[in-house]
Amino acid sequence: MLNYTKQQLALRNGQDKPEIWVAYLGIIYDVTESRLWRNGKHYEHWAGQDLTEEIGDAPHTASVFEKFVVVGALV
Repeated sequence: MLNYTKQQLALRNGQDKPEIWVAYLGIIYDVTESRLWRNGKHYEHWAGQDLTEEIGDAPHTASVFEKFVVVGALV
């Protein structure tokens, strides 16, 4: 598994680079193909960030990440 820094993750925000990535519990997921993450925004959440702290406010569980491709680990 490849390792990425917070700075590298931040570039995958749907604006600076075409990829749209988010992290959860140290794992980075590619959400580029999700219609819910168009332009790097999902409701009040922004791509290119670690969403671990924010999942508690979501109307869904963390199992939502299971449908996305794992890109690497956040270090």
